[in-house]
Amino acid sequence: MLPKKNMNGIMKMKFMLAAVLFAAVHANAQETKVAPETDPSLTTLQLTVNTTRYQTVTGFGAAACFGAMEPIRDTKVIDMLYGPDSKVGLNILRMEISPNLVGDVKEEWWDPIYDWNGYLPVTKRAKEYGAIVFGTPWSPPAVYKTNNSASGGQVTNDDGSVGGERGKLKTENYKDFFPWLNTFLTYMSNNGVNVDAVALQNEPDWWVGYSGCLYTPEELHELVLKYAKRLNKSKFGVKLISAESLNFTPSYSDALLDDPETAQHIEILGGHLYGNPPLNNMKTVATKGLNMGKETWMTEHSFDPRGEKTGADRVIDLPTWHEELLFAEELNESMLANASAYIYWYMIAHWSFIGSGDATVQPGNDKGKLLRRGLIMSHFAKHLPGATRLGYSSSAAERTNAPVEFSSYIKGDSLIVMAIDTLPRDYNLKMKLPYKVKGGKRIQSTEDAVVAEATLDISEPTDELTFRFPGRSLSTYIFTIDNGTDAISTVETEEQKVREDNAWYNMKGQRVDNPKNGVFIHRGKKILR
Repeated sequence: MLPKKNMNGIMKMKFMLAAVLFAAVHANAQETKVAPETDPSLTTLQLTVNTTRYQTVTGFGAAACFGAMEPIRDTKVIDMLYGPDSKVGLNILRMEISPNLVGDVKEEWWDPIYDWNGYLPVTKRAKEYGAIVFGTPWSPPAVYKTNNSASGGQVTNDDGSVGGERGKLKTENYKDFFPWLNTFLTYMSNNGVNVDAVALQNEPDWWVGYSGCLYTPEELHELVLKYAKRLNKSKFGVKLISAESLNFTPSYSDALLDDPETAQHIEILGGHLYGNPPLNNMKTVATKGLNMGKETWMTEHSFDPRGEKTGADRVIDLPTWHEELLFAEELNESMLANASAYIYWYMIAHWSFIGSGDATVQPGNDKGKLLRRGLIMSHFAKHLPGATRLGYSSSAAERTNAPVEFSSYIKGDSLIVMAIDTLPRDYNLKMKLPYKVKGGKRIQSTEDAVVAEATLDISEPTDELTFRFPGRSLSTYIFTIDNGTDAISTVETEEQKVREDNAWYNMKGQRVDNPKNGVFIHRGKKILR
């Protein structure tokens, strides 16, 4: 037995420890609040949100593969990333449609697990969380192709030159393409997974040495025109995604949209953000699609760290905080470009959402650890699905990768404002909103505190407020609209009146959207155009 003196000391230490733990728990239990404020020493940025509506956001996701296109089989990954209770909140999963005929396993060096079965565990779990699952073929079956291989056909010769037979779908096998997709959908359905959408092709404009297939826009037009009706949409409840070009090349979607016969078969326009002009390309594609009632999905991009090193003794860097903010900007700019969905590349990688445990990566890339990039994605994935983007104007510069960026949305009785600042400079952010708001919450990420949540302390309903906007931060404001749908309806009625006042009519009293070559009525006056 310890001496009494030591016993008293231990008891005192235990009491002090208990007091500290109680204080910590009590502090965590207290609600964090943030109130509007203005700092006269800071520059004030103006943000005015309006009621102009653009696309509705479908969601955010990633591809359930890693390494050399091997399916992720550990359902814990899905638990970490999907569903309302996860810290990330993804709701879309992309899978490869491997070039098999009956779902069998075929080993190839570029695709170690070459089957449909490998994706069943993770797709089933994602479906349990209500996720959208879609499949993309990197290649049709080898027997359908000109080079008799699932490979795209690119090879490097001994002299360093690039050659090989380009892998393309044989004309005589166009008729077999959509029945093959039906076989895949049947296999998945029979095994408990209802696939929601299928794409025509991954990167039809990129000649590769791994699984791939080349198409011109004209060839894809012919494929869809003659044979898309063979895809059994009604049986499987499946939508068709256009070919996912490498850098969202508009000619690939134009070939399908400009012909009413092929446009009717395409519900979703897909593409990737590799290369130099893809964001502008995506906006061109998505704006045209939105006007035609089509969704646009960004279906693949990876945002690699700039600090990656090469060499025998390389150590690969994790993304810096600045790079995480650039990733947030890409998500935001995709929304501003009218995209309805953003699907990242691998789920597991040091530059992705869950650590791979690769020993060549600097500390922090622990296997199975949720990485900071996943939490950045959560700003969008947990709050924007189902929201409709609203228009806005601001005093900040508007361009790709601008130092400060915004976007705004409405979702039920919530008004959502996203704000990103990539530079180490604080501002006052003065918001003029189209509805009076009475409260809500703010989720804010800085390098020191990621996804810190606070209640908005708004004393009385208002449509104008100012908050401190910290440098090098991402903020999501979720305001509660005062009087809910009544307030929304009132404002929209007023907006409608304005639109009607500005409308053009022909001499028969019919509304005309683009008046040309004639006499029209505008604001009660006859005008010759």
